[in-house]
Amino acid sequence: MLSRLTIENIALIKRVELEFSPELNILSGETGAGKSVIVDGLTLLLGGRYDKTLLRYGESSGMVEGVFDVTPAVMPKLTELGLDGDDILIVTRRFSADGRNEIRVNGRQVAASMLRELVARLVDIYGQNEYQTLSDKTEHLKLLDYFIRASISELTAEIDEAYSAYRGVVKELEALGDVGEREKNIDILKYQIEEIKSAGVKRGEEDALKERRKLIASAERIRNALGAAADCLTESGETEPASSLIGTALRALGNISDVSDEYLELYDRLKSVSIELEDISETAVDALERMNFDEREIDRLEQRYDLIAALKRKYGDYDKMTAYLSEAEERLYKLENSDKLYEKLLSDKKELADRLYGLCVGLSEKRRAGAIEFSRLIERELNELGMENSRFEVRFSDMPERQAAEDAMTRNGFDSVEFYFSPNVGHPLKPLIKIISGGEMSRFMLALKVITSRTDDIPTLIFDEIDAGISGIVGQAVAKKLARISRSHQVLCVTHLAQIASMADRHYYIEKKVVSDSTVTEVVPLDRAAAIDEISRLSGSKNITETTRETAAEMKKWSDEYKKSLAQAPGQ
Repeated sequence: MLSRLTIENIALIKRVELEFSPELNILSGETGAGKSVIVDGLTLLLGGRYDKTLLRYGESSGMVEGVFDVTPAVMPKLTELGLDGDDILIVTRRFSADGRNEIRVNGRQVAASMLRELVARLVDIYGQNEYQTLSDKTEHLKLLDYFIRASISELTAEIDEAYSAYRGVVKELEALGDVGEREKNIDILKYQIEEIKSAGVKRGEEDALKERRKLIASAERIRNALGAAADCLTESGETEPASSLIGTALRALGNISDVSDEYLELYDRLKSVSIELEDISETAVDALERMNFDEREIDRLEQRYDLIAALKRKYGDYDKMTAYLSEAEERLYKLENSDKLYEKLLSDKKELADRLYGLCVGLSEKRRAGAIEFSRLIERELNELGMENSRFEVRFSDMPERQAAEDAMTRNGFDSVEFYFSPNVGHPLKPLIKIISGGEMSRFMLALKVITSRTDDIPTLIFDEIDAGISGIVGQAVAKKLARISRSHQVLCVTHLAQIASMADRHYYIEKKVVSDSTVTEVVPLDRAAAIDEISRLSGSKNITETTRETAAEMKKWSDEYKKSLAQAPGQ
């Protein structure tokens, strides 16, 4: 449930803070006062796209924040998204003039997509966009499936699994191709396998070749350095070598090593240097002797390096190359044994298609049975909303025969449905999207919400323009429906109808004012007397008089008594 909404610097709103009733909340006001801005703020709170034109003129930043009471249905999604679960959920969205915006849930920054996933379990908003979805017949099956979701959830999961397996086999068959294509692929795979195997590339070989190339490229510089070092360390040089000088020093220290521990330590340390120097000398000489490269070795090294580089360009590095080799050998085996494999895949395809068809038939039967109840309930609700002679029907495409079904089967079965409607006695049923009026569409959407709200666990419902195209006695019927829904769900409704406004458990008046040479939209909570005045205004009176006020008071009293009757009979 949405307990509090704060909006700052959206359109004409400077700042408003609204505390909502858990039942029916009404927002009304003069045309152009800013009722739609409240809905815009709510839309942003629900993860809608931010447009910087929404920002109040002259301001650099704005904000919308909602405080929600958390329901058990939301807790798994909070855990899934890695958010702290608590009894209260605070959603804050800040935005700026440069188009940037930041979303936080309980203080943690989240993406708009995460916010949408979360609030989808908290709030349903019904505005013009939602009405338009009913005008798209591809949405009709989704609406039906949502109504019967409890009875088809396991079956749709089975269909999804079966369809994935079926498509996998179809792709394998397509990969085999015809005989000519298979032979061509066999030749290509054999060549690639032989190319990789004959190369015999070893892990780390390319790096070793790079090091050897680097060594050869620096050969002259290395020889000079090693030669100079060897001359200084060994007897081969023209000057007295370091080993001879150290030997002389050792003999000198040896003569006094027995005098004190200090001289003995010096002798031992120099002895260690002598041994290390001898080892360094031998290593340098050996390295110098190995620095002999012939042209044949250099040619072989370059050829090997070029070969590995070429293979790498074609197949990737060592790991990718070996993985490709394994895959190529497997594909070659399948192609060389394609006759048997083809027959097996055909058998698997038929078996999976048979199973998938059976599941789709089962789903279609459940949908057709559910559509009867769905249609009955829609007609009942429309009847109570002033459309007594309406008829409604869900029409299905013909169920395909098994042999013709393969191209029609999808993850969602093979059904195509469309809603048909007739608002008048003696008139045939026709496609709803072609004949329904704006006022009828509003009532139809409300009827849908009434029958689905009984099983919904979404706590808050928002209706914008639900009263479009209706008035009078129909408006009263709509008001009664909203009151009924609000006994089990929190309802926020933007309206211009007095009948709906009179049902409010909490009523806000939206007005536009000029304050300090600036136009602002303010939202004022109405007490009972002010609410009666607003109901009088909404009734169409140019001036509020005692007579219009009395009529409005009677309307409010009747609404209160109706809501009390709902409390006494909660199941109705």
